Amino acid sequence: MFNKLRQAFSVIVDKIAYTELSKEDVERIRDDIIFSLVESDVAFEVAEAIIDKLKVRLSGLKIHRGVNRRAIITEELRNILLEILTKGGKIDLISLVKKKKSEGRPFVILFLGPNGHGKTTTIAKMGKYFVERGFKTIIAAADTFRAGAIEQVEKHARKLGIKVIKHKYGADPAAVAFDAVRYAEKHGVDVVLIDTAGRLQSDSNLMEEMKKIKRVSKPDLNIFVGDALTGNDALDQALKFNENVGIDGAVLTKIDADVKGGAAISITYATQKPILFLGTGQNYSDLEEFDPEKYVKILLEG
Repeated sequence: MFNKLRQAFSVIVDKIAYTELSKEDVERIRDDIIFSLVESDVAFEVAEAIIDKLKVRLSGLKIHRGVNRRAIITEELRNILLEILTKGGKIDLISLVKKKKSEGRPFVILFLGPNGHGKTTTIAKMGKYFVERGFKTIIAAADTFRAGAIEQVEKHARKLGIKVIKHKYGADPAAVAFDAVRYAEKHGVDVVLIDTAGRLQSDSNLMEEMKKIKRVSKPDLNIFVGDALTGNDALDQALKFNENVGIDGAVLTKIDADVKGGAAISITYATQKPILFLGTGQNYSDLEEFDPEKYVKILLEG
């Protein structure tokens, strides 16, 4: 996992360690460093920002003989990455759900993202996550477009013991979301998870439909679900969804198969929103809360 990006950072540290740590020295190897990061799914502008920050922080740094130069450079790089990954803040889902519960209202999460990125499976995983923590949870099957979508949700829900609110195919997705929220209000449901049809970020009509679902359901959180393996495509998609609908955070799927690892850095940097979870497999328990410290440790130390 993240092998390519880890190797890129190791090469960066090694290259800089053999310079005099002046702006000019770092600038001479800047293009090589940026290329290494871009090859690992770090967006070009993000790679530039990382290296420019590193150049400023290392410029003129005096390192006494016998001091581990590599360790000092690695620590500065660690600080820069953590600043990027934590800039969007942290969302404490459990506290937010408990607060809404204390007010007698359900906590509503709207999931959005392209088709085929694992959105429905992620919803099932999050359903399990909430149920295991004692929250009564339902799923709104608001993908009334894709054949088999409702049955897919129902199959997951049956295994997890979660109720599904659904209409027929071709029905208004916003009406499904609305009914799910009303059901939750009447029956003391704590969490409503709204599944939606996959959208291409370039499809303006479908984006308008998503805006309608948002207006009607009034979600507490909009979560973008992106496939880590798609690299910079995931970044472009997240930016478009954020621009058109607004996202509060992201879940990255297929992390277990991601040898590059740059998507998390790029999406967080560009959207200024946090990564909430990582999908690490096909089982319902394969959902890991994103820990920036752990992620950076893997990237820099293995």
